[in-house]
Amino acid sequence: MTTGPLANIRNFSIVAHIDHGKSTLADRLIQTTGGLAEREMVEQVLDNMEIERERGITIKAQTVRLEYLAQDGKTYILNLMDTPGHVDFAYEVSRSLAACEGSLLVVDASQGVEAQTLANVYHALDAGHEIVPVLNKIDLPAAEPDRIKQQIEDVIGLDASEAVPISAKTGLGIDLVLEAIVKRLPPPKGDRDAPLKALLVDSWYDAYLGVVVLVRVFDGVLKKHSKIRMIGTDARYEVEKIGVFRPKMTDVEALGPGEVGFITAQIKQVADTRVGDTITDERKPTATPLPGFKPAQPVVFCGLFPVDAADFEALRAAIGKLRLNDASFSFEMETSAALGFGFRCGFLGLLHLEIIQERLAREFDLDLIATAPSVVYEIALTDGTTIELHNPADMPDVMKIEEIREPWIRATILTPDEYLGSILKLCQDRRGVQVDLNYVGKRAMVTYDLPLNEVVFDFYDRLKSVSKGYASFDYALTDRRPGDLVKMSILVNAEPVDALSMLVHRERAEMRGRAMVEKLRELIPQHMFQIPVQAAIGGKIIARETIRALRKDVTAKCYGGDVTRKRKLLEKQKAGKKRMRQFGKVEIPQEAFIAALKMDG
Repeated sequence: MTTGPLANIRNFSIVAHIDHGKSTLADRLIQTTGGLAEREMVEQVLDNMEIERERGITIKAQTVRLEYLAQDGKTYILNLMDTPGHVDFAYEVSRSLAACEGSLLVVDASQGVEAQTLANVYHALDAGHEIVPVLNKIDLPAAEPDRIKQQIEDVIGLDASEAVPISAKTGLGIDLVLEAIVKRLPPPKGDRDAPLKALLVDSWYDAYLGVVVLVRVFDGVLKKHSKIRMIGTDARYEVEKIGVFRPKMTDVEALGPGEVGFITAQIKQVADTRVGDTITDERKPTATPLPGFKPAQPVVFCGLFPVDAADFEALRAAIGKLRLNDASFSFEMETSAALGFGFRCGFLGLLHLEIIQERLAREFDLDLIATAPSVVYEIALTDGTTIELHNPADMPDVMKIEEIREPWIRATILTPDEYLGSILKLCQDRRGVQVDLNYVGKRAMVTYDLPLNEVVFDFYDRLKSVSKGYASFDYALTDRRPGDLVKMSILVNAEPVDALSMLVHRERAEMRGRAMVEKLRELIPQHMFQIPVQAAIGGKIIARETIRALRKDVTAKCYGGDVTRKRKLLEKQKAGKKRMRQFGKVEIPQEAFIAALKMDG
């Protein structure tokens, strides 16, 4: 099927805060335009990962091409990009937006504008988008459309007088949304006769097709059997198959300017298809590549180890495959005394870490142990050399260390005025140094220098809770500065657990240690003997909790008789427990590790 002129194409994405109804709206649009038959419709059509459906969140941005017969009698091609709302996946949002000209901004008519709404709208405005506000959940009794329209105007500065009121769940107002897309969003620009210039939006590995590449063509035409070159990686291929998602894969002959589709070209390595790269014709290349994206920077590092050492190769293969689908995830090999061989992996945040772990467990059937998340430190030794420390368990002897330098970030926080005090206190508590404070409209914009170590752990969750979810947070790494850091070890039954050791600031060590042992006391199940859980710095114990023993009632069969009979049985039990404690192994369940790491400060 050949496409109509550019004027009949609309590329748009849906941006919103988590849970404001993006994926449901996408479902309704697909249903209304007849993208799928009634019997094929399921909830969250575009969320095709099991985890996405279960948690009700979108992790990977998805695309779909719809055909819509508008009221003016013309048939329009609508390319929809459904984007994630969660901050850990903000890089997915930014690249989907680069492939579109407009956005539907979905706002919950009862909750109003939230932090991610703002962060995502700013992403869209930076990408030069035309934005159509959509008020969702208008059928709820708590909906206040007029107040929310005013709020959109005040907070974001968008004209919301023509915001489209809908209920994505019941399908109310979906036809209005389709008309608004056609009338209010601009068509793409592009020149069919110019050299091919296409943006590589995403790539993933398919067992049958090899690497599938999602592209958005800006200039020129992408045809079957044409020879293409990726400018960034200088990889060259011949296009085999071209198609679009409706939501099912459908083959087409060519993709012209403004169109979004996929290509396959017997690509074996996803490393050749870097997200944000420019695809051009090998014989007649474009002179100017597209600006591309900033590479996603891993923030949290943690070790992943197989529970069974024999699974190491399977883990290596699985991590390699996930890396194919997720460009923001990095890894390198490491070994640990207690856990054997594994990988040190870099993530965008704790949710990202959790999702990757869950995907490894589900899609590849692996049992994994994860160590405490940490950042990369630089250690200057007394002999004048410097080393990089990725894992607190490998820290050299204290006597050999001259100083430890930790990475610092420049953080920018946007917040409504009333939460400013508690946010400043949070940053001070995290050893922050205030750089700047000014106002953008009614919102305060605070700039702080913070140690990355303090941010990785739970800073984001705390920030959201003290600001009721309104503060938005963005940062960039700046430099490394010396800090008074100590290594804190966790001992369970007098045995150090190297997976839980961490580097902390001396002033915060006791607090962190106490919180950790209290948490572990709740998480480690009771054994037949008493278990001490301790936090130590060097040889000094700074916190301790005791897990009580499970007791069998050995005196149950003594009814009446002399008290010495009972005492004899209890003494015998006590001796047995003492022996057990010396030789007993304490099993720390996987959940205890993960929960201990998500500790609140």
